[in-house]
Amino acid sequence: MSGHSKWATTKRAKAVVDAKRGAIFTKVANLITIAAKQGGDPDANPSLRAAVDKARAVNMPKDNIERAIKKGTGELAGDAVEELYYEAVGPGNSQFIVKCLTDNKNRSAATVRHAFSKYNGSLGAVMWNFETQGVVMVSKEALGENDFTEFELSLIDAGAIDIKNEEEGITVYCAPEDTQKVKDFFETKSIAVESAEIEYVAKTKTELSDDNRRRNENIAEALDDNEDVGDYYTNWD
Repeated sequence: MSGHSKWATTKRAKAVVDAKRGAIFTKVANLITIAAKQGGDPDANPSLRAAVDKARAVNMPKDNIERAIKKGTGELAGDAVEELYYEAVGPGNSQFIVKCLTDNKNRSAATVRHAFSKYNGSLGAVMWNFETQGVVMVSKEALGENDFTEFELSLIDAGAIDIKNEEEGITVYCAPEDTQKVKDFFETKSIAVESAEIEYVAKTKTELSDDNRRRNENIAEALDDNEDVGDYYTNWD
């Protein structure tokens, strides 16, 4: 979940974990299953390693993780999980890209469409305003006494394209192929990474009125509650 405030959506995701752990486990299990289609060894599959890390972060049981991996590699029978993307326009000309991980595309399409239509939004082409980038986040708590300006040049050498020092922490943007390299940089300094993912980042942002912001936040909450929605990306500032 990203776009208007990556840190705000991260906090909301954690709140959802506490309130609806079963739904979160479903989302993460589907993420693992999709990633495992490219290989079931997390050490050799960066996408799977990131998905497993996410599962561990929400305290997903080891058995659940192993079942999701086996489902992805074909060792365990089950309905096929697909990765689908929906583009949408929300109130105030906001833009969303919604990633669904689902075993029922008709259900996913209907529930995503409903989430937008309920709050004066609709499906529509917006991909032109987004590009894929690696996004690595480190919280202020994890950074501790470290002054990131001291290793800013090293981060650039590791592939950082843009570095945002925000109230909640640091967000590093990089080319998708450099995501793991940037994450490893922090880990070699014993600094825990909040998240490290390849995301759709808006090229231009839009500002919203208070009324439209509330409507967009309602859409975001509906997407958070949808078990088929693995992630979503927006352009609102």
